Amino acid sequence: MPGVRPEFATRQMSFSNFFWFVKPLSRRLDIEPHIGEPKRIVAKISIIIPCYNQGKYIEEALASVAQQTIADYEIVVVDDGSTDTATRMLLEQLSMPKTRVIHTTNQGLAAARNNGIREAAGKYILPLDADDRIAPAYLEKAAAILDTRPEVGIVYCQAELFGEQQGPWNMLPYSLEQMLLDNLIFCSAMFRKKDWERAGGYDEEMVYGWEDYDFWLSLIESGAEVCQIPEVLFYYRVAADSMVRSKSREQKVEMFARIFSKHHALFQAHIVVWIEKMLAAGEQQRDIDKLRDRLEKLETYISDRNLHIERLEAELDHLQNAREWKLAWRLARFFWKFMHWLPENKAGRNQPPNRSGGRRDA
Repeated sequence: MPGVRPEFATRQMSFSNFFWFVKPLSRRLDIEPHIGEPKRIVAKISIIIPCYNQGKYIEEALASVAQQTIADYEIVVVDDGSTDTATRMLLEQLSMPKTRVIHTTNQGLAAARNNGIREAAGKYILPLDADDRIAPAYLEKAAAILDTRPEVGIVYCQAELFGEQQGPWNMLPYSLEQMLLDNLIFCSAMFRKKDWERAGGYDEEMVYGWEDYDFWLSLIESGAEVCQIPEVLFYYRVAADSMVRSKSREQKVEMFARIFSKHHALFQAHIVVWIEKMLAAGEQQRDIDKLRDRLEKLETYISDRNLHIERLEAELDHLQNAREWKLAWRLARFFWKFMHWLPENKAGRNQPPNRSGGRRDA
């Protein structure tokens, strides 16, 4: 049986084995518990870390969780069928307090998150990609909001970029209107596990990305409010081979089309937002066309001015040469006059030349 350890497959059905048999299907087929896996931890918050061949980064992510200002959490690492030897060895040997490793076949990011959340003990969930990090106070501050504000279903924060690009992640402030135009919430936002169950989890058909955008819209559509902590508590790694950057235009169109079809009622109820966007895009295009026309005229003007300047420079060179010739002629005449007044030339035989190069007649 694929995904099942041999000793499980050869066991005889007994009363003690019955409880193994009725475990969730994900545990029996696709998910193989890590050898030496600790018992399920009782925790308030579960951090779900999917990992596919990202062993070189995951220790940074784990270290950032270990530095949290509260201790009421667990870490569920989901090895999504990694093929990298170093990653597999690291996860096989991973021994860290409050941490469990679940091994599955490769099913994609959305399924990996679902598999981890399904096994989570916490009532609050924080997804964390294996190459990202969180600040020490993130869990405490996000959980406090969910504790005291039942109307809030999504808590996120301000973020900072690191890796190939560094600096603040300048996201627009959250509003439903802007959220319907583009995703404003990164993947590492905290939410309640019961809301995940109600929404049906992450859509595992979103194989080319944006599964978090789709999930946030599902929670928002069910009435969840969104709260952003006005503080940088999340650090997003920018990599050249990131999932979104590596997708083709056709794949992106396919994912957005799926999002729109799933949340058709939400988009239809706010269709004015899209109409305004199209009108604004049309006006912006007209402005761009006007600027392009002005730029072309300016380039023509500059080209004409450069040509005119070149002509003026040529005329100036010609005049300069003519002036130098006249100056040379005057100097020559002065020289001949001077020679004429020398004592040995008082007879006046030497005369300054005329412009034709000969002597003047007496």
